[in-house]
Amino acid sequence: MKKLNSLLFLALTAILISFTSCKKEEGCTDPNATSYDSEAEVDDGSCTYQGEVVFWYGQSTSEGMIDFDSNSLTFYVDGAVVGSTSSSVYWTSAPDCGDNASITVTENLGNVKSRSLTYSVEDQDGYVLWSDIANFEANSCQEIELVW
Repeated sequence: MKKLNSLLFLALTAILISFTSCKKEEGCTDPNATSYDSEAEVDDGSCTYQGEVVFWYGQSTSEGMIDFDSNSLTFYVDGAVVGSTSSSVYWTSAPDCGDNASITVTENLGNVKSRSLTYSVEDQDGYVLWSDIANFEANSCQEIELVW
């Protein structure tokens, strides 16, 4: 009887260990998320995202603004100031997000992969030169060209 109890105990212990050692690591399994966990095997809903938008304009837009006496620009996203620049600063092609002297906005998206927010660009007199929607997409840089 002792042997049978010992064998039964060992068998139950082995089964218990096999069930507990098979528990999969939980976390964010989406490599596009800022909270990605390479060790996670099961997504637990904790993924968070961010997206970026870069505003830019070329030489002809710059010249048009200067002719209109718009010398400095203030950029707003969702009503908050996100940057400013001189209207004489322009690009020959779209800059990458984060490039030096670019107006790049990084938006924390929480647990959604995209979000649309309003933006506007005003000159030094408060005149709105542009106003539209900026689409922030997870793990990407969206380029918004401002055209005069």
